[in-house]
Amino acid sequence: MDLSIIIVSWNVKELLEKCLKSIYEKTQGIEFEVVLIDNASKDGSAQMVLTKFPQVILIASNENLGFAKANNLALEQASGKYVLFMNPDMELIENSFPKLIELMDKDPKIALSTCQLIYPDGSKQNNVKNNPRLCDQLLILLKLHHFFQPQCLKRYLAKDFDYAKEQEVKQIMGAFMFGRADIIKEMEGFDIDYFLWWEDLDLCKRVQDAGYKIIYTPITKVIHYEAKSFEQQQSLEKQIRFNRGMRLYFRKHFGLLVYWLIGLFGFISLGLAWLSQILKIKSKPQSKI
Repeated sequence: MDLSIIIVSWNVKELLEKCLKSIYEKTQGIEFEVVLIDNASKDGSAQMVLTKFPQVILIASNENLGFAKANNLALEQASGKYVLFMNPDMELIENSFPKLIELMDKDPKIALSTCQLIYPDGSKQNNVKNNPRLCDQLLILLKLHHFFQPQCLKRYLAKDFDYAKEQEVKQIMGAFMFGRADIIKEMEGFDIDYFLWWEDLDLCKRVQDAGYKIIYTPITKVIHYEAKSFEQQQSLEKQIRFNRGMRLYFRKHFGLLVYWLIGLFGFISLGLAWLSQILKIKSKPQSKI
C-alpha cells in the first residue's frame, strides 16, 4: 500500500462527499486506502459514506473524540508506506498524491510535507508558519494582531515566505499533512492531550526535535474550504479550546513559567471572546413573532 489517507469528519456531509469524490476521481497510479473517522456527526455523514463510498474504511464513533485522538485511531488502521492527514473540507483538482510520494522518496529524512493550499476562488492560502514564541502568542491572545503586526508576529506568520519555492519549513497546517508512516507511528502520532488545535504544531515541533525535515512544495495544489467544522462553534467555545492547546504546547516545550504566563493572558482572551460573542448575537436581526 503506497498511501493511507486519514480523514476526521464532523458534520460536514456535503463537503466530505465532495472530498471523497475528488480523491477517487483524481488519484491514479498508486495503491491507496481511505480511513475515515466520523466524530459522531448528526448530519448523516456516516450513512452517506456507507452508501456512496463503500470502499472507505469507516470508523463511526458514537462520541466526538477530537482531532488528535481520532487521527491516531485511524493511524492504527493505516497500512500505507505514507500517510496523509487530510481535512474533509478539501478537494483535489489534479492527481496530487504521486507527486508528493515522489518528493518524499527522494530523502528519507523528510518526515512531513505539504503542498500549496488554495481557496475555492483560486487565491493562495497561507499554510506555513514558524515555531510559536511567547511574544507572538501573547499578541494573538490579546487580539492585537488585528490592529498591528510587529516583527515577532511577522516572523511567526512567515509573512515573507515564498510559496513559489520548494523549501524546508518549521510548521505546516494540520489540514493537509503528508507524512512518512513509519516515523509518524514511531512518534505515536499526535499527542492526544490536545483535543483540538495545536496538535499539528506539537507534531511538527517533535519532528524537528527528532532531526527530521518538514518540506513545503508548490508542485501541486489542493482546494481548502477551511474551518467549516469550526464555524459551527461559538467564539467563546473556540477560544477555550485554542487557549487550552496553547497552554499544553508551551508547558511541554517551554516549561512552567511560560505556561503560567500564557494562562494569565488567556483569561483576558476569554473575556474578549465572550464580548465578541455577545456583540454578534445582539447584531443578528430578530425574527418577528
